Amino acid sequence: MVLAILAGLAAYATIMLRGPQGLSALAEKRREIQKLEEENANLRHDIEAKKQRIERLKNDPGTQEVEIEKRLGKMRPGATEFRELGRHLTPNGAAPAAAQETKPAQR
Repeated sequence: MVLAILAGLAAYATIMLRGPQGLSALAEKRREIQKLEEENANLRHDIEAKKQRIERLKNDPGTQEVEIEKRLGKMRPGATEFRELGRHLTPNGAAPAAAQETKPAQR
């Protein structure tokens, strides 16, 4: 009788450990938790970097100016803008058609 109960418990334990809720499911959940923790750490780092950038944009006129120039293409008052004609080569190397390219002047 005791032997039958022990055999039954061993069979039940084997089924539970190897089944869909067993050790493999536990290991998969741990891997998923680790992946989500890494993703959260990366997101926290990104948030912190964006907070620092926002603070620089709030408090640093130089950073504000660079951002305005980059995003809106605006230039500082008194700055000169040159438009340079680019040359496109034709297959035979003859004179090209003109295209405009904008480059701000360097001071």
